[in-house]
Amino acid sequence: MSSVTRRRKPHPKPHTDTDTDTTKHNDDNNDTTKHNDNNNDESPPPPPPPKRKERQRWSCVDSCCWMIGLVCCIWWLLLFLYNAMPASFPQYVTEAITGPLPDPPGVKLQKEGLRVKHPVVFVPGIVTGGLELWEGHQCAEGLFRKRLWGGTFGEVYKRPLCWVEHMSLDNETGLDPPGIRVRPVTGLVAADYFAAGYFVWAVLIANLARIGYEEKTMYMAAYDWRISFQNTELRDQTLSRIKSNIELMVATNGGNKVVVIPHSMGVLYFLHFMKWVEAPAPMGGGGGGPDWCGKHIKAVMNIGGPFLGVPKAVSGLFSSEAKDVAVARGVLDNDFLGLQTLRHVMRMTRTWDSTMSMIPKGGDTIWGGLDWSSEEGYECNKKLRHNGSHVSEHENAEKVDYHAKKANYGRIISFGKDVAEKPSSEIERIDFRDAVKGNNIAPSNASCRDVWTEYNDLGWGGIKAVADYKAYTADSILDLLQFVAPKMMQRGSAHFSYGIAEDLDDPKYMHYKYWSNPLETKLPDAPDMEIYSMYGVGIPTERAYVYKVSSSAECHIPFQIDASASDENCLQGGVYLVNGDETVPVLSAGYMCAKGWRGKTRFNPSGIKTYIREYSHAPPANLLEGRGTQSGAHVDIMGNFALIEDVIRVAAGAPGEDLGGDQIYSDILKWSEKINLQL
Repeated sequence: MSSVTRRRKPHPKPHTDTDTDTTKHNDDNNDTTKHNDNNNDESPPPPPPPKRKERQRWSCVDSCCWMIGLVCCIWWLLLFLYNAMPASFPQYVTEAITGPLPDPPGVKLQKEGLRVKHPVVFVPGIVTGGLELWEGHQCAEGLFRKRLWGGTFGEVYKRPLCWVEHMSLDNETGLDPPGIRVRPVTGLVAADYFAAGYFVWAVLIANLARIGYEEKTMYMAAYDWRISFQNTELRDQTLSRIKSNIELMVATNGGNKVVVIPHSMGVLYFLHFMKWVEAPAPMGGGGGGPDWCGKHIKAVMNIGGPFLGVPKAVSGLFSSEAKDVAVARGVLDNDFLGLQTLRHVMRMTRTWDSTMSMIPKGGDTIWGGLDWSSEEGYECNKKLRHNGSHVSEHENAEKVDYHAKKANYGRIISFGKDVAEKPSSEIERIDFRDAVKGNNIAPSNASCRDVWTEYNDLGWGGIKAVADYKAYTADSILDLLQFVAPKMMQRGSAHFSYGIAEDLDDPKYMHYKYWSNPLETKLPDAPDMEIYSMYGVGIPTERAYVYKVSSSAECHIPFQIDASASDENCLQGGVYLVNGDETVPVLSAGYMCAKGWRGKTRFNPSGIKTYIREYSHAPPANLLEGRGTQSGAHVDIMGNFALIEDVIRVAAGAPGEDLGGDQIYSDILKWSEKINLQL
């Protein structure tokens, strides 16, 4: 018998009378339903079922808010973790990756037995010193003695136009506008940090403290870096305060002379001070006499000094641009987004007379002409093999012909890449100096009047005249700025000069406008004093620019760097680059100590000893090193261990010979010899 049992189909039920009655009842129900349907056709339809709510579309504003919220949450989380972790944790992680870190210079020199000796004076540069509000308009309510510059910069975001208004100076006098008083922060905190976590002088101060320095032996010569050098004395008596503090420090520290450490524009400011302190009071001076510097100053250790100016100042005054800004020009000066950032920046910075102190000095003699410059032949991109060895000259010539397109550095501004590269004999130039400026660019545009710059008065005729001159050298740059910004240059020419003195004994050079130009003044009569020029090298630095007329209409800044202009060598994003510290070219930082002041010259009649100390740039090996301890960048060099060690040794009493004399990596000596200047 089979083990599988088949399921039998059920038998159909037999037909009964009950089934028949049920069928009839169902038929009656169907008839009733049909009747009801007919009635429904005549009545209004039932309400439709509720629709599900459609999800709102994700807008651009939602995305931006979400992204800002995410960034803020991440930022606060990181900030919390940073404050929560042990102070030694970053060092522990760094040492685990790179090996043991070297001792900071202060610790190292303390172990060698160095101790505090000469008081030190810090002279900050442009923009690195804090400024605070003492009096303001209604929009600045609640900001009394709060920092407008430095710190968190919170007011820039909360009330930007009010901030611009209070940071600007009077366009006629170069001093405070009516109802506004912004003054420099005082003490070491004035410039130890530029913003939270971004040091300027803090690392140097901390290392000096390791060998015994404290506030009574360290002085921050803070000043309002916006106004002209002589006006800091006229308004705030800053120069007199520096003089009194130096005299006090020398008197209270056993007669030991001070070591002065200026940085960036502070180098020019202290040059001005050294002439001011010697000059008699009737000439606007401090009345200290010709031997004051010799009695009170051991050494001046200039860091990143723009002795002969910087081309970067030209592009800043001409179009409020630099290399990095040129790339973002379309966004920063866009009416569609309502930013107009560059016009507000230009309106503000053109009232800062101090910026004109850094216009290139010495004219074509120093900076070169249309067809020559002392740096010609410099190669920005030396090809390297994968193993780091240099490609031979023959191989390099096959790959890139650098000399086919030499950089004409003497043409600080060229309108068009072709103009920058052509021989001067092939450039057709139309003089702009007597050109008719023409009508106002946008006389009826309200936004132009709100963000007024002197370009509003230039007119299309003036714009065309500037572009038709094609190429500008250091000599013609002054005429160019006078043409496009006469009011600014009128103030500047009263306080600064940019030439080369023929006869330094001419009484006219006793005027204060010459005191910050090393080519139009003498060093003090202080044969025992030392002057150092300390700066970074190995970083591409702005030297000349390729411009174009802006395609934007109406009140936009009419000229802009042509960011599309580049080549295989030194032209990148419309900017010709040369060796320097990212801000100051080697030529400006090193020439005076290499040649102009070397030995007894007409600019250095007492034969003050000069030293060049160059620091080759090495970027940080990893993110944990922060801004690095071997950086040669203009501000980051303030944390360079080698530079800090040199400063501490001199402050502790060492002469320049003990540092090893000159330390040179660049071609500054060769470039200086090419300059034909009577010494």
